[in-house]
Amino acid sequence: MDEKLLRDLSRRVTERLTGGRKRLLFITGAGLSAESGLPTYRGIGGLYDAEHTEHGVPIEEALSGPMFRTNPAITWHHIARIEASVRGAQPSAAHALIAQLERQHEVVVLTQNVDGFHRAAGSSRVIDIHGDCHDLLCTRCDYRRTVRDYADLTLPPQCPDCGASVRPDVVLFEEALPEAKLDQLTLELRRGFDAEFSIGTSSLFAYIAGPIIQAARAGVLTVEINPEHTPISDVVDVKFACGAARGLAAIFDRTH
Repeated sequence: MDEKLLRDLSRRVTERLTGGRKRLLFITGAGLSAESGLPTYRGIGGLYDAEHTEHGVPIEEALSGPMFRTNPAITWHHIARIEASVRGAQPSAAHALIAQLERQHEVVVLTQNVDGFHRAAGSSRVIDIHGDCHDLLCTRCDYRRTVRDYADLTLPPQCPDCGASVRPDVVLFEEALPEAKLDQLTLELRRGFDAEFSIGTSSLFAYIAGPIIQAARAGVLTVEINPEHTPISDVVDVKFACGAARGLAAIFDRTH
């Protein structure tokens, strides 16, 4: 995307954001954290380019709820391998820009990412619909803890209180989304937004694409920032075919 087009698109967005404090929804996916150096699990050094893992099953099966219940050691092996590959990464400029917008607007973040970067960057209202990999919980009792990384964990970890398996508080494959977070999202959507942004997500899931589609139908400003074409690219008012930080910076700089 050339600079002239970027400026023209930014102008279209900022013209709709004038006139005081707004309610803004940012829906974010892996493309946002990719700018922090976090690829998807299939991109981590080619670890999961093969059809099956060394355990003889696809990575989606290894990282599934049923596998964790029957053989938590396999699931933990791959969770820990991914965590070690991205350990030390930090929130990107895009995370920081979203957090800074709270100075001017009421901002809600709905993220598919489990890295915790939005909160680390300073965002205060985050619906991490898939959880946070730093939060660990016991599968039997009320034990919970938050860790910086998995470096000191004995795998697979067991609860120090009851001896049951401990797991990251994330949604594994074939598991349902947490009802409390879905309820939180529903309440925020009922309150309505002045603008909704989809950033770095393929928008394949209904709970990710749905808010944008409904907002567009209602005449709410909708913006997508994604170098790829997605199911919502032809629905939104403004499409930035570029990376998250570049698109956000173009908009953010024009609001000052």
